[in-house]
Amino acid sequence: MNVGADSTAQVSEADEPSILVAAIYRFVRLTDHVGLRQPLLDQMRSQGIGGSLLLAAEGINGTIAGTPGELHAFIDWLMGLELDGETPFAGTDVKWSACEQMPFRKSKVRLKKEIVTMGVDGIDPNQSVGTYVEPEDWNELVDDPDVVMIDTRNDYEIEIGQFEGALDPNTHTFREFPQYVAENLDPVKTPKVAMYCTGGIRCEKSTAYLKQCGFEEVYHLRGGILNYLEKVSPEESRWRGECFVFDQRVAVDHELQAGQHELCHGCGWPMTPDMLKDAKYERGVACPRCADEVTEDQRARRRERQRQMDQAKREAKKAAPNVESGVQVTAGNSVEVSEER
Repeated sequence: MNVGADSTAQVSEADEPSILVAAIYRFVRLTDHVGLRQPLLDQMRSQGIGGSLLLAAEGINGTIAGTPGELHAFIDWLMGLELDGETPFAGTDVKWSACEQMPFRKSKVRLKKEIVTMGVDGIDPNQSVGTYVEPEDWNELVDDPDVVMIDTRNDYEIEIGQFEGALDPNTHTFREFPQYVAENLDPVKTPKVAMYCTGGIRCEKSTAYLKQCGFEEVYHLRGGILNYLEKVSPEESRWRGECFVFDQRVAVDHELQAGQHELCHGCGWPMTPDMLKDAKYERGVACPRCADEVTEDQRARRRERQRQMDQAKREAKKAAPNVESGVQVTAGNSVEVSEER
């Protein structure tokens, strides 16, 4: 089921999912993001919202979940929150999806230097960004032979899906993107650049960086891949494969439903169904990609970690049989949220 971007969107009782997930971000100048942490955390806890939010002077970013009523109420509260006589989060970008079980165990609000880490000082999307392109206009833009389309996501994301004709920067973290630009792009030779990412935040910051580097015609897909999959029909789509997401679903298909990939908790890369059948696969320990590189000591530690996770899951199920706790996972680590979307 696709849930529209309007936080007041209504669905029939029969179609209403058990849990809604909201991926949100907004670049906006916050004069006191430190002081905002506790009020946000208190509101999340009071409304039963799980997941993590990242706060920095440049804005907010995160993925959160709750029942439809609770999550819509929290988003409405956030967008209406007044700070210094203004409502800085009124235009917050929200990407909705649904799942059957709560994907987060805790509520967290973390303070960061950047809400998505590029590691370059002075990049301010609040001052200058590229031109937004709506999903319905994306195909026409990238059909222009003068436009260079670049995927700003990481290698483990790109492996399972990307747009036809997009360049892969072969980066493992977003911090590596500036080096890719320095070594491969030139404002004179590549005057038109179109970029995209999962939810829009990385390509928005990337366009700000390229503008600072002297690129004049810089475009980015509004709302990222998730918005494109929601707005563009499969028949007209240029997307191929599944879209990696930073939660327990691992990936979603063109209908924004959970895909067929699972995550290797050893190396953090997504695995296909065939890889799960491989003799080298061991749940929580290694997959065919990384099995030959894992030492016996690492195997022992990972097996113990998996045993503890399974035990905690069983205990949580006994305490609340209708709610299965989850943990959000990104490449190489088990964490509550990733800032890369």
